[in-house]
Parts: sequence; structure tokens; C-alpha cells
Amino acid sequence: GKTTVCLHLIAEAQKAGGTAAFIDAEHALDPAYAKRIGVDVENLLLSQPDNGEQALEIAETLVRSNAVDLVVVDSVAALVPRAEIEGDMGDSHMGLQARLMSQALRKLTGVINKSKATVIFINQIRMKIGVMFGNPETTTGGNALKFYASVRMDIRRISQIKQGEDIIGNRTRVKVVKNKIAPPFRQAEFDIMYNKGISKSGDVLDLAADMDIVEKSGAWYAYKGEKIGQGREATKKYLEDNPKILDELAKKVSEMPKD
Repeated sequence: GKTTVCLHLIAEAQKAGGTAAFIDAEHALDPAYAKRIGVDVENLLLSQPDNGEQALEIAETLVRSNAVDLVVVDSVAALVPRAEIEGDMGDSHMGLQARLMSQALRKLTGVINKSKATVIFINQIRMKIGVMFGNPETTTGGNALKFYASVRMDIRRISQIKQGEDIIGNRTRVKVVKNKIAPPFRQAEFDIMYNKGISKSGDVLDLAADMDIVEKSGAWYAYKGEKIGQGREATKKYLEDNPKILDELAKKVSEMPKD
């Protein structure tokens, strides 16, 4: 879900005329999937660095150049320090990654502030061992990223979306856990469909139903007095098959006053 959300952000940045870069420390980007989501893969700056130092140096160089609008680093957990890669398997490298992140972010923060770029770090949740009270969850790479980040978003799968017996996607919740530029603790839910990305039709349908633009009665959905589908997935399919109605609903949703 995390990488999918970031690929959508890249696609939107490119549609607005911006330049985006993807630093693939995990060496796991699927260009075909990115293309399906709407990323212009031909014009995406892609780097697959050998170690954490190289990845963070590339990020800094890109931001300093002022030629990019968005840089995504996937992921912090994969930013392995050079010493760890070059060392033997059994060697202890306690705190190396945290030190690397701390040094890099001290430099990056000032550079980002002077530029027009947004830098997104994707991170993963780990469990702290032996925690009896409080939240046992933590993120990799030490505390520097938590401290320096302007916005932190917690992305979780909350349920599965099924079509008959088949699982075709995940219901995903994003919660803003830190925000220096707007009120924090807002949250949103949406569908991420396998091989398709975030479902626009699902978003529009949910919002239109909440705003009473689409009437919902039992399992049926109706628009302008006409039934358009029984069940959420069938109605989403109807909207995907009728893009004019989908765009019309999206326009009405965006024009509704926000509370």
C-alpha cells in the first residue's frame, strides 16, 4: 500500500507538469505496475543504489539541483550502510543505520527547505521486543526521521475486498500522525485494487453516498432516481464502465462545501 500511494503521488506530480524521482533501495519497483497506475515511466528518474550512503547522496544531489519536484525513497529499511554490506555476515553493526539517517537528514533538511522539492521516505513498522505496556510498534532507522519529518502518515490494510471467493484488493486506512503544515490526526479510507492501484470509482462512490449525491437504500445505489448498481463492487464497476457519470459525480463531490 505504501509504495502504491507514492506511485499515485508521482503520477499526479507528473500530470501537473512536475518531475519526479524514485530511489529504489529495495530494487523492487515494477515498471509495468507503475505504468498501470498512471506513472510516466519514460520520464521518471529512477535510481537503484548499492547502499544507504549512495541513496541519500543521490537524494541530496537531486534536491540541490532544483530540477525535481518530488523524490521518493523506498524504503528506509533498505538503506543499508556501506560498512554493513562490506562486512561479514556475523558482524555487529548496532546503530549504524540510525547514525547514517541522522547525519543525512541534518544535511537534507536545510537543502529541502531552500528548494521546491518534496522528499518522501517510505518506512516499515517493526515490533519492539519485551514491551509490556504502551505501543510495541516502532519504525526502522532511529528517531531522526520522526523528528525532521513535516508530515508522517500511517498506512494500514484494514480489510480485504472480495469478489465471490477471490480477494481482489485491500481496504486501506491512512492516518496523519504528525503534521507541521496542517491539522494532524485526519484520516482517510480507500480501496487499493490488485494490479490497478487506488480505486477512483470507489472513492467517488463513497464520498457521493456520504454527501447524498448518490442515494443508498439497502444494497442498492441510485443516482438521479435511477438504480445504478446492487452492492458496492457492482456499482464501482458501473461507474468504471460509464466514465461520464463517474466524472460528473467527481465534479459534484469536489464542488460540495467542505466542513
